[in-house]
Amino acid sequence: QVQLVESGGGLVQPGGSLRLSCTASGITFRNYVLNWYRKAPGKQGELVALDWPEGDRNYVDFVRGRFIISRDDAKNMGYLQMNSLKPGDTAVYYCHAMGSHIGILGSDFWGQGTQVTVGS
Repeated sequence: QVQLVESGGGLVQPGGSLRLSCTASGITFRNYVLNWYRKAPGKQGELVALDWPEGDRNYVDFVRGRFIISRDDAKNMGYLQMNSLKPGDTAVYYCHAMGSHIGILGSDFWGQGTQVTVGS
């Protein structure tokens, strides 16, 4: 069965860094677009970053210049390097994979989320 598992969250002081990992099983990761989403209580969920199999990367304004999305398809893993963290980055972060090839278009899978808390 398909499974995505996030890890790497935790408590960090403002200005600190964390690297989130997304480990996929049951799919060939290189055939999927990798997204990172975040959701804080009482706030709408938001897309954080997107990594295309072709190599293009997209970021929301909130994180551009601070976060780096990447992937290692040989390991079926995705990453989100988060630098210069701010209290507003506090949220549960979710890995999301979307099928990008014919035969898997419309297929998508979500991880369980990992908590990131930025504060003293």
